[in-house]
Amino acid sequence: MDVDGLPMEFPAQDLPPRVRIHEVGPRDGLQNEKAVIPTEVKAEFVHRLADAGLTTVEATSFVRPEWVPQLADAEKLFPRVTDLKGVALPVLVPNERGFDRAVALGARRIAVFGSATETFARKNLNRTVAESLAMFEPVVARAKADKIHVRGYLSMCFGDPWEGPVPVHQVVKVARRLRELGCDEISLGDTIGVATPGHVLDLLAQLNEEGVPTSALAVHFHDTYGQALANTFAALEHGVTTVDASAGGLGGCPYAKSATGNLATEDLVWMLHGLGIETGVDLGRLTATSVWMAEQLGRPSPSRTVRALSHKE
Repeated sequence: MDVDGLPMEFPAQDLPPRVRIHEVGPRDGLQNEKAVIPTEVKAEFVHRLADAGLTTVEATSFVRPEWVPQLADAEKLFPRVTDLKGVALPVLVPNERGFDRAVALGARRIAVFGSATETFARKNLNRTVAESLAMFEPVVARAKADKIHVRGYLSMCFGDPWEGPVPVHQVVKVARRLRELGCDEISLGDTIGVATPGHVLDLLAQLNEEGVPTSALAVHFHDTYGQALANTFAALEHGVTTVDASAGGLGGCPYAKSATGNLATEDLVWMLHGLGIETGVDLGRLTATSVWMAEQLGRPSPSRTVRALSHKE
């Protein structure tokens, strides 16, 4: 570590020169909080993340308020962050009603949330996998007709707490269908954090073999078994250039009780910068943002990098 609290760079060969971090803290992180965070705090969180150099910040979710009460203020929040220039602000929409709400406020990037397993599809969306894909179809079609970018989240890509290990071919089948619907990007979710690097590489290779290009893939790892960074490195070796992360390690999954927090953005940035990979993120500002948010939540950040750098000060 150098005197500024940044990692020394030792660039590795055959890795992407730049990675786009898809910051999910304001949505995937805060939706799991027991307390409802005030709208003005959420808006400041998004602004602070953008000020730290993050160019994609997932702002909120236009789901029914009773499903995710922590994000029931989507209509109030989104107009408070649209002043950000050069920052993509994707929002989650589960169906056409959510799409209408988001587009009415000017959203230009949306995400739908699917599952690779039947049990989780029923618990999360009260539908089978096929029924959920059918629900997404008109949403994606309308978005593409209006030149709106569409991300498809795919949960339980490696393991499911009810069904156990998930066969790779099963994940590939649903991912291909999302791609066929018109999703510009597919985020592969290790929802309960059981993936290992070899499993990640095998899934990515089989997706490529079935016509889903690496350029259309993102990875979304949880750190239940401490494998999130190792899995990310494996994805980078394969050529993936979009990685989901949550500032301060906030979040998990409200419908999967064995899921722990997301990969912390600071931990990811520390590794990427050490590898000489550009992110555009100011690690000091990002750490300060997570320390501030931890104060709002009344507990310390679970991110090891946040703890190390804030204690150093």
